[in-house]
Amino acid sequence: MPKLAANLSMMFNEVPFLDRFEAAAKAGFHGVEYLAPYDFPAEEIAARLRDHKLTQVLFNLPPGDWNAGDRGLTSVAGREDEYRAGVERGVSYARVLGCKTVHTMAGIADDTQDANVTRYIANVRIAADAFAAAGIRVLLEPINRRDMPGYFLHTTTQACALIERIDRPNVALQLDLYHAQVSEGDLERKIRNLHKVTGHVQIAGNPARHEPNLGEVDYDYLLGVLDETGYAGWVGCEYRPAGDTAAGLGWAARYLR
Repeated sequence: MPKLAANLSMMFNEVPFLDRFEAAAKAGFHGVEYLAPYDFPAEEIAARLRDHKLTQVLFNLPPGDWNAGDRGLTSVAGREDEYRAGVERGVSYARVLGCKTVHTMAGIADDTQDANVTRYIANVRIAADAFAAAGIRVLLEPINRRDMPGYFLHTTTQACALIERIDRPNVALQLDLYHAQVSEGDLERKIRNLHKVTGHVQIAGNPARHEPNLGEVDYDYLLGVLDETGYAGWVGCEYRPAGDTAAGLGWAARYLR
């Protein structure tokens, strides 16, 4: 039976961010994830986690200036010092929050240019080494180019090749099945073939990125496939509710017992 984590960047937007921890717990979730915690002191978030008996599952390293179009810095030329500072900040937050998994967003860059690939590998190695001391994994997530045009890392094949070249034991794949469906499809085979390198899974309905039961993907079936592969990690619910978050959780009732 999969362990579902609520993505608080997308879910429970009916209330302010810090109140979403309580809302997720009341809905039956035991884990949470979100894009970034940096607008709030780590200790304040940690208190919400303790108060509501929640596990901090995942967050992203600082992505740069999101409003200016940054979508991560890992592959971006001229931002290396900023990336390293973000790694240090991420380590600090992860320690306070007890978070064992972080995602490093690749950024907008041409993945066919050797310099960008070399930079990406070098930066992930720096992050992996920094987080290894705290027993934390660094994840690489392919993101489809329909939603994020020009994103450097956009297929699982590319991600797996990079993981092999990065050659760090605490680097793994963040398998977002929504993005994989848009970019590649063939999701059952992806789950089965990639289970040994998968460190985290995320889900959302396709094409509208609403609840997993809305759209073309049979997630009840795929969550069963995850169980068959022995996946014991969290499944992040990274979707935009079609309406009220709690009202749309009927699909998850069997998993939130």
